[in-house]
Amino acid sequence: MGTSTHHTFCRICEALCGLEVDVDSAGRVREARPDARHVGTGGFACVKGVKQHELYDSPDRLLRPLLRDRAGQPLRAASWREALRASGSAIARIRRDHGPDAVAMYVGTAAGFSVLHPIFADGFMKGIGSRSIYSTATQDCANKFAVAQLMYGFAFTQPFPDVDNTRCLFIVGANPAVSKWSFLQVSNPVQRLREMRARGARVVVIDPRRTETARVASEHVAIRPDTDVFFYLSFLQALLARPDGAAGRAQLEGGARGFEQVAALAARWPAERTAPVTGIDAALLRRLVDEYVQATCDGGAALYLSTGVNMGSAGSLCFWLQEVINALSGNLDRRGGTLVGQGIVDFARFCTERGLLGGDGQTRIGALPQVNDALPAGVLADEITTPGRGQVRALIVTGGNPLLTVPNSAHLAEALGELELLVSVDIVLGETASMADVVLPATTPYERADLPFVFSLLLGMQSRPYLQATRAVVAPPGEVRDEATIYLALARAAGVSLFGSRAAQLALEGLSAGNGLWRWLRGERRAGAASVPQELLLDALLRAARQPSFRRLLGERHGLALDAEARAGTFIGQRVYTRDGKIDLAPAALLAEAERTLEPRFAAERARSASGALKLIGRRAVRSHNSWTHNARSLVRERPSNVLYMHPDDAAERGLAQHAIVDVTSQTGRVRLPLALSDDLARGVVALPHGWGHQRARGLSVASKLAGVNVNLLAADGPQNLERVSGMAQLTGIVVAVTPAAGPRDTTSWSGVAGE
Repeated sequence: MGTSTHHTFCRICEALCGLEVDVDSAGRVREARPDARHVGTGGFACVKGVKQHELYDSPDRLLRPLLRDRAGQPLRAASWREALRASGSAIARIRRDHGPDAVAMYVGTAAGFSVLHPIFADGFMKGIGSRSIYSTATQDCANKFAVAQLMYGFAFTQPFPDVDNTRCLFIVGANPAVSKWSFLQVSNPVQRLREMRARGARVVVIDPRRTETARVASEHVAIRPDTDVFFYLSFLQALLARPDGAAGRAQLEGGARGFEQVAALAARWPAERTAPVTGIDAALLRRLVDEYVQATCDGGAALYLSTGVNMGSAGSLCFWLQEVINALSGNLDRRGGTLVGQGIVDFARFCTERGLLGGDGQTRIGALPQVNDALPAGVLADEITTPGRGQVRALIVTGGNPLLTVPNSAHLAEALGELELLVSVDIVLGETASMADVVLPATTPYERADLPFVFSLLLGMQSRPYLQATRAVVAPPGEVRDEATIYLALARAAGVSLFGSRAAQLALEGLSAGNGLWRWLRGERRAGAASVPQELLLDALLRAARQPSFRRLLGERHGLALDAEARAGTFIGQRVYTRDGKIDLAPAALLAEAERTLEPRFAAERARSASGALKLIGRRAVRSHNSWTHNARSLVRERPSNVLYMHPDDAAERGLAQHAIVDVTSQTGRVRLPLALSDDLARGVVALPHGWGHQRARGLSVASKLAGVNVNLLAADGPQNLERVSGMAQLTGIVVAVTPAAGPRDTTSWSGVAGE
């Protein structure tokens, strides 16, 4: 059987690795491998990227819409006409009777790694007139968006380390060797870290675990989980105590405000005070500050944090303090320090001038802020179950699986059962889709045309900038439709227009009908089926940005390298979009949060440290990506369950041995699973990988038979448990008890017990 080779790029994470994909004459992917000649990723791709076709070719793949005629009945196969009519009529009724905000959407990570999907999903919600959009970002990164909006005037202004030129990089709560670099495209992270060290740069990892990244770093410094805010406060205090510590003030002169307020805050937190809580000795912390300052003098230094800090209880304060340190030391907007990408257009200016992505709404329950035009998923259950105007009665889930990703999944599972309508746009029947009233089958990345997603295309967050276009590698199977086409049709069925524009709706419907006719004339299998002309719209986007055409980029099979590297000296005073154009080093909301929370938090941490309480952190595996990849047999063959990792000495104190079955209990729930001993963890720390617990998924024939548990049962939801600045849930640093499994097997918790 002959094969053809296609050049495309992975869309699982920010790395966007270039791929070569072999497709047989039957239209099935046979093999995927790294593109050795790719201009941006140079022959690197992770095992998940090259095995992703196993997920898409699974016999579990959804090929037709599914519909539940009434509550309690099973889902059945339906036509698109039936499914759209059922969804659209229910949405129209709920919107009419209860207002537009009663129709909500949950946008998952998978939606972000595409161009048209999030645009059309947002256009649908604008057509509905609803502000009830909930985002997976409030599980892992909304703190960065919230702080950037306050400091720089735009949520997506995200400075990143100049990894190719820095002399010293502090990596706090991140593990790029496994997870890549959040918000920044850096291919082959281990190799790049080794290249940094080879040219004499220091790489210091601050983490409760000696991670895979720490093993290739210059130094690992253990920190007690969820105490990072005190590390940053003491780092800033020690920096400002040096005569040369605030060397960046001259650079910031006229371009920033708020130095005195943030300096006064830091002055209260010397390293001697915080050391008993963080576990980082005062002398060690000052030595780290000395190295940071020396590297700044030698060519640049940077502090970088990611999800291990974001998902703690003070992620916004941490990111703010980090940005202040990088700025006041003179490393912001500097070669070798941190840079701000520009992208192919000035996206920040475009959005701020039009009031996009900067909404100031808030949740009905708890008055938590809208961040990046999205609300925190940690209150979604309460918004569904609490009566009143705006109560969520219909929910559309697109590109996500909230029953495994939001905090206190058991609470959300109960709430979803109270909805009048649950629609899932997905490729398989996962946990959330299994509860849906309507399931609409969507395309996979291999089945649609695309460009590098927004962070790279519009924000320039690539260490080696490039553009690339890809056509669909294989045709969508069965009656599968791409998400843009789905939302165009769903808008029509609900009696609304995308983006609230009748002209846009009619134009897109006309283009889609014409595209279907053109495909019929070409003899394609699904003759005449209307579909959004993806390549035409992507080409229009490129031309609007004055970039090469989509067809031209298709000719650049290995990507087109761009002369668009983030440049030093182009941000401060030029691309800051606060009201006065100055960086706000001391936003009022962050100062108020610090005054409200720091002292009580510090007292609680001292008590926990003295009592020897265990704290739970997350952990990623090379062969696992969130909750996506557990239905690929080759990726889970070696690891059919998550396990709880614990330091051997902590286990011995509790009479626990390797492979013992233990109960892990928090204030919200309990899970039961095997124990694994690891001296990579600091004392007092346990680690549990997330994304597991698929036993109740009706359409995951591999994953549902695995023995993992859902760690998010241990995390608290509700407004009182979310961070006030960003609405972030606390998914790491959770206080837990670990005991030998005892008593009858728990069958009440939602995917709470291994093998349930």
